[in-house]
Amino acid sequence: MITVGVIGSTGYAGAELMRLLCRHPHVEKILAASHSYVGDPFSQIYPNFNKIFDAPCQASDMATLAKQCDLLFLSLPHGISSQHVTEAMVEECLIIDLGADFRFSDVSVYETWYKTNHKNHHLLAKAVYGLCELNRQQIKTSRLIANPGCYTTCSILTTYPLLAKDLIDADTVVIDAKSGVSGAGRGEKLGSMFCESNESIKPYGVTTHRHTPEIEEQLSLAQSHGTQNSGVIISFTPHLVPMNRGILATVYAKLRPGVTQTDVEDAYATSYKNEQFVRVLPYGNFPETRWVKGSNYCDIGFTIDQRTQRIVACGALDNLVKGAAGQAVQNMNILFGFEEATGLDAISAFPL
Repeated sequence: MITVGVIGSTGYAGAELMRLLCRHPHVEKILAASHSYVGDPFSQIYPNFNKIFDAPCQASDMATLAKQCDLLFLSLPHGISSQHVTEAMVEECLIIDLGADFRFSDVSVYETWYKTNHKNHHLLAKAVYGLCELNRQQIKTSRLIANPGCYTTCSILTTYPLLAKDLIDADTVVIDAKSGVSGAGRGEKLGSMFCESNESIKPYGVTTHRHTPEIEEQLSLAQSHGTQNSGVIISFTPHLVPMNRGILATVYAKLRPGVTQTDVEDAYATSYKNEQFVRVLPYGNFPETRWVKGSNYCDIGFTIDQRTQRIVACGALDNLVKGAAGQAVQNMNILFGFEEATGLDAISAFPL
């Protein structure tokens, strides 16, 4: 039984973490921390927690909470974790950061795309990129986990086997992705308001979205089989769609000469046959966000366009679960040697 802390517990990803942790059989105690709601009962902020978690929110003091917890989840905007996480904290308790501060091996990439200085770049060497299906062995022995983002998780899982098996031309990868509004967080933003986003779809961060280099770094490792950065460059365009939850990423790429449907099916099967949370659909079937909503699953489907010799592969997941909190709990399970699916076996509810 473990004690965990959640800093940023009142944001969307933080609240999803709380929901998953409250039903986790190996979590004995949860310390919910918030910057804006110190002293307020958590169930007053989120009434769905009435009689489930009524404890008041604590102050977001990382150093203090690290002394009280076996593991600390950080669900914070970028730039905050790197200011406050220290070597001493990492030695004191395990840390899973849901933000972007420790996702890059090269600090200059982070600072260029996020337009801020990294305050503890020496810790990057200690961090493991927490995409469980790809880095399970490294996660087991790490004390600092960089939990991937939602667009990145969906895009990487959908594309990784194709590059790892050298089935596509890396220079031709285009990713067109759609996200529900919760991906923008709970803070007040004009573009997230009902009248601004309902009955509309819009691209944003075109050529500049911060998840782009994160996807590129991990796909470069796929192409080089983890030995060196081969410099995969992609075109990535995200879109906001008027739904609460969900990510759908459509990947386009040119197939290598002679690559067949069977080759692609074998690549996905080899990569994910033992992965509970990745479901590869039969050829020609495609995922929908409604079938993964509220679950920790990522569904993947593909087809081959014989006319253009391109593959079109689609991935779908819940941005707050597999794209954030669920993946964080999956990382926690790996770290503590729990069954990996513990607390994450919920089936998507439909209709919802």
